Amino acid sequence: MTVTLYHNPDCGTSRSTLALLRACGVEPAVIEYLRTPPSTPELVALLDRMGVPVREILRQKDTPYAAMGLGDPARTDAALHAAIQAHPILLNRPIVVTAAGAKLCRPSEVVLDLLPGRRPAMAAARDDGTAFLRDHRARGDDPDLVEALAAAGLPTADLTDPGRIVFRYTTLDRQDVGWGGFERYGADVLLRSMMVMPWCRRQGGGRNLAALLMRRAYDQGARQAYALTGGPEARAFFERLGFSACDRAAAPAAIRTTRQASGLCPASATLLTKRITF
Repeated sequence: MTVTLYHNPDCGTSRSTLALLRACGVEPAVIEYLRTPPSTPELVALLDRMGVPVREILRQKDTPYAAMGLGDPARTDAALHAAIQAHPILLNRPIVVTAAGAKLCRPSEVVLDLLPGRRPAMAAARDDGTAFLRDHRARGDDPDLVEALAAAGLPTADLTDPGRIVFRYTTLDRQDVGWGGFERYGADVLLRSMMVMPWCRRQGGGRNLAALLMRRAYDQGARQAYALTGGPEARAFFERLGFSACDRAAAPAAIRTTRQASGLCPASATLLTKRITF
């Protein structure tokens, strides 16, 4: 299998993706794009393979993105490509290309979507030492899900309603990490049914679960995430992820009228929101 990795060795996510590829028995062709950036025609072809516009692969953090005003929607694709050529750090990473497709692999686990049939070595871990996760689609009436959420004091009455997407999360060696789900309403998404097993709390399990959950929502078209929290510990968790409290009255009507927001969660629950970026 021929695999290409557009890599930044100074990036922890990029290093983790390389480690996960190798754990799957794949030694990719590594392109350190800061040294040898793809030309504009090469990048256009890569974006076509990924199925995304150039704006979606711009990196904002630790780059001249803001200083150059690249968030201005009036900036043309040609201007954005020119900015990447002048400042390759603007190209988000890592990007992986295989016979199955091409993706920006943030979080790193997304690379497994491009390696059908490959099973990574169970001992593999992220660059920061935390466990890689696998997400497995689950049914809303899965008894393990219902039991886990009930034990955590989370609502279960609407799990089988239409539009609910739920995942079970495990480590590579199938240890249960937790559950998470979402309801998407156009570009807005309500994260829900999130719980993490006690053994992996405060060890990156919740953070990594949330990142993978938001990526799945993003790939379906979501761009703004919302979450309802009922206590200070849960609120602090989401705030560490970059969420901030918002007025329920200012939230989109589709979010305000979900069963979670309109009745299943207590009226005292705080609504938080965050723009989904990678």
